[in-house]
Amino acid sequence: MALIGSGRMGAFHGETIARRVPGAQLVVVADPEPGAADALASRLGAAATTDPAAVLADRGVDAVVIAAPARFHADLVVAATTSGTHVFCEKPMAMEVADAVRASEAARAAGIVLQVGFNRRFAADWRAARALIDAGGLGAARTIRSLTRDPGGFDPARVAPGTIFRETLIHDLDTLRFLNPGATAVEVYATADALVRPDWRDRGLLDTAVLTVRFDNGATGIAEACFQAAHGYDVRAEWFGPGGMLSMGSTRADGLVVHGAAGLSAATVRYDQDLFRDAYTAELTAFVDAVASGADPALTGGRPGGLPGGDDAAAALAIALAAAESVREGSPVRVPAVPSVGVPA
Repeated sequence: MALIGSGRMGAFHGETIARRVPGAQLVVVADPEPGAADALASRLGAAATTDPAAVLADRGVDAVVIAAPARFHADLVVAATTSGTHVFCEKPMAMEVADAVRASEAARAAGIVLQVGFNRRFAADWRAARALIDAGGLGAARTIRSLTRDPGGFDPARVAPGTIFRETLIHDLDTLRFLNPGATAVEVYATADALVRPDWRDRGLLDTAVLTVRFDNGATGIAEACFQAAHGYDVRAEWFGPGGMLSMGSTRADGLVVHGAAGLSAATVRYDQDLFRDAYTAELTAFVDAVASGADPALTGGRPGGLPGGDDAAAALAIALAAAESVREGSPVRVPAVPSVGVPA
């Protein structure tokens, strides 16, 4: 396997491949920034290069993990298809729906496995919830909720306009689809503002958002995100239907509760790679297993229970961009149909 991108997320994926995924060998780390890949590659026993194109053209590389900046994702996916290299791509797979469709269609035509990094699908709580939903005993969804609250400490100068929709809420939108299998989003209404850093509002920063999504099966999805939570890294979800309610996620770092004179206290998780460490490992393990077993590439999307693929990336992005438009327009917006999107996996 090769890794493209040696930043925060790339470094974590590199360590996961090299140390925690059975059957995987990290052979090269590519980053166009001179020297950026060297320290990581050396630590993990891999080669380093500044030429991602050479890595994608190398027939000795079976699969690649793309963890470069999001604006490069779609083109890198397409480049990988020319050599038949299987792809795990961090979310979002593209910045525009047309590019997500282009990348997805290229992967399908090349017959490669394309998996997108929607890691919550691999978290134990979320997987167990989906299994109960698939079993059918709870009935059809009425409302589904998903939230992401980051612990803060971000540099507003490095947050591009639309980030809260394309790169943060994209996880929650995929969660809404994952927990409502077979349904398609048809309309979204969103509100957003700069409440953490109001001094950056005029420069396009939105750091707090809430949106509702109407699905064609009548269910309503609610998603929210904020770039600062004093209590830590907070990711949770809820499914509600006629047969009961399912709750996923916790901010708790462990099971310890301290009973003291000031009341009760418990440690909370402060970092995404701590909260979802097992899920990050599970998603890459599933990808490697699919590549190694020669699994039908259709497993990467469009089939219930399959790996999250290009179709799922395009569908979530379509909702995210419609939500951004809803904020600008101040009214509900129809979610455009995405031609290549099949049944939510």
